Amino acid sequence: MGGRPSSPLDKQQQQHLKGQVDTLLRNFLPCYRGQLAASVLRQISRELGPQEPARCQLLHSKKLPRVREHRGPLAQLRGHPPQWQPSFCVLRGDGRLEWFSHREEYENGDHPLGSTTLTGYTVLTSQREYLCLLDALCPDSSRDHTQEEPDPLLEMPVSFPLFLQHPFRQHLCFSAATGEAQRAWRLALQGGIRLRGTVLQRSQAPAARAFLDAIRLYRQQHGQFSNDDVTLGSDAEVLTSVLMRELLPALRAQTLPGLRGDGRARAWAWTKLLDAVHAAVLAGASAGLRAFQPEKDELLAALERTIRPDVDQMLRLRARVASRLKAEVQGPLESCLRGKVDAQLPRITQTLLSTVEAELAAVRTLLTQGMDRLFRLLRGSSSSTQLRKEVYSFGEMPWDPELMQICYREAKRSQGQLGQLAALFGFFGTQSLVFGAQDLAQQLMADAVTTFLQLADQCLTTTLDCDQATQQLEKVRGRMLKKFQSDSSSARRRFIHSWLLCIFLPFVLGQLESSCKAKLLKFEGDVLAVGSPALTIEGIYEDVVRAFLLQRINRELKKALGARNMSCILDDCSEEPWDQAETDVETEAPRGTCSRQPGPSTEV
Repeated sequence: MGGRPSSPLDKQQQQHLKGQVDTLLRNFLPCYRGQLAASVLRQISRELGPQEPARCQLLHSKKLPRVREHRGPLAQLRGHPPQWQPSFCVLRGDGRLEWFSHREEYENGDHPLGSTTLTGYTVLTSQREYLCLLDALCPDSSRDHTQEEPDPLLEMPVSFPLFLQHPFRQHLCFSAATGEAQRAWRLALQGGIRLRGTVLQRSQAPAARAFLDAIRLYRQQHGQFSNDDVTLGSDAEVLTSVLMRELLPALRAQTLPGLRGDGRARAWAWTKLLDAVHAAVLAGASAGLRAFQPEKDELLAALERTIRPDVDQMLRLRARVASRLKAEVQGPLESCLRGKVDAQLPRITQTLLSTVEAELAAVRTLLTQGMDRLFRLLRGSSSSTQLRKEVYSFGEMPWDPELMQICYREAKRSQGQLGQLAALFGFFGTQSLVFGAQDLAQQLMADAVTTFLQLADQCLTTTLDCDQATQQLEKVRGRMLKKFQSDSSSARRRFIHSWLLCIFLPFVLGQLESSCKAKLLKFEGDVLAVGSPALTIEGIYEDVVRAFLLQRINRELKKALGARNMSCILDDCSEEPWDQAETDVETEAPRGTCSRQPGPSTEV
């Protein structure tokens, strides 16, 4: 595994990558500016619309998002040439992994030997599986891998490996001392990977939504209507992934033949080269977005000042154009939906429904078991110290990776089936979908625990004896479970609704690209006359397509879930059209304030 790139990135290569990043930003930022304007218009129109009371029953936990810090000794493959060496590793609560030579360096506050954010990584615990992955990275049909010179990975078989694989970064190879330590690290690392990956999807900030919409539109402008996991990570990481995918074919063709070594040594060298390219692109993307931040702040303030006085006029015009545009595209759109979507929509809906229901049932079971333990201790007149310890453990349930794995694996189980069904529509974002379902389970668990503990604190006093305290807690349990049932039912509907849109909308837009896009030209003058970047004919067209698709989705959800409480599918949670004048979906959604899925809460 000692193979290295024939040369590091020289100044010319770094300058070339900088030019590539500059080109990406130059082409992407206009999309971003446009979506920021659309986001401000959407937000103002909601503020001025009918305000419904919040429908969430559980108290919102303020402790998310985070993972439980995990640390301990691991062996790590590092150095030149790479060798297995002792390390002390720390997974921070924000999902950053750090490694030190010794525990004392960590305890003394020394700088780590290395660190990485876990965005985009995959954890492998099979050495054979990892070696097969290396073989596939740099296939060489002329060689027999069984006859290769041994390398460190093969000279010392690893009993409890932890391989962190990334499509554009150097792999990280660790080894635990026991199977128990390996499992604990695997679950902790997977939690960090999910936390870092869903930072934008969890966010309710208008800028985050605008950024994700801009990424989708940018890719559609380049003919990429498929939906995949490119949006995992922060804004700079997403832009880096977009560009790395564009650069990868040329990098392979130009660089692979010149790499030293054979077989897996070349694969190892390839990952090191990719890591250098990724680091250069990420640095450029981060710098570009930081430079854009002041302009973004000024733009948002200016949009607020200019849009708010004219919002009624803009929405009326938007509704008129949408009505005329609907008549133009209805024929090919209905044909596409009948011929492509209707046959598979029920199967995908049912698969999503069974996945989320199994996961939420697991959350409820864990909650019930946790409360039962508390009640048994209370009835048994256990010591106050033991009871406080159990209360603390109950409060930490949402961040216990071993415990929450019972819920998380329910989402993981259906990933293969969902992938097969959704791939027919160019949807390859099942990892994002699974992460979203797991985020949902953790959020509901955290909210339920927060609600139970606060209600219990309000009703319990020092004057109550053991029996009275138990009776009060039984009432609290009943109240909390009712609130949980209400919120989980709403969250289930919103989750399915949102992901059905994610699966089908890009596909339908791609199918209609050739037949409907030309029809937009005749309406463009009406929209341009408004003189606001918040209104575009492309945005109105997409909302018209979305409205037709939502009719199908809502109809299927009625069959799958029953018609009661369909109003819980909130427009701000499910991406429904956001002005009343244009919306003609069968089950119009009232306004609300529950958190969006896919999605909870960090600014871009």
